[in-house]
Amino acid sequence: MTLAIDPELKQVDILQIKRMIPHRYPFLMIDKVVNIAANASAVGIKNVTVNEPHFDGHFPVRPVMPGVLIIEAMAQTAAVLVVETLDLMDSDRLVYFMSIEGAKFRQPVVPGDQLELHVEVIRGKSKVWKFNGTAKIDGRICAEAVFTAMIMSPEEAGAKV
Repeated sequence: MTLAIDPELKQVDILQIKRMIPHRYPFLMIDKVVNIAANASAVGIKNVTVNEPHFDGHFPVRPVMPGVLIIEAMAQTAAVLVVETLDLMDSDRLVYFMSIEGAKFRQPVVPGDQLELHVEVIRGKSKVWKFNGTAKIDGRICAEAVFTAMIMSPEEAGAKV
């Protein structure tokens, strides 16, 4: 089952993603985001390749993408949705996890898979957002979680700039 991309909805490529969130290799977990409906939902795309550094140790004989990285990819998709919703392109805002609830992993994600990261806004305010996330491969759910994140400037987060 192939993801239906709605041409009426916004899409962002990797260059735009890099303007929206601060993550970089090896921790940038999404390749593009499609079907962005501001303040509602988006779908991130992650092309899983054997060249990713976590596969050297997880696991050398049978590479499996760690579940925490699948949830991180969901969160990065959600961060792009928030940046698009609040018009924060090229800002210095950071998005921090506050909670992860009900995480379930239903099937392994392996090199060669294309991971679809479906995120839906449960609650969105200016700083605190809650999402339902579902990761799919070929239309089958492989992971899911509800997570909450907070948007902050580096100063609010206590970062040295």
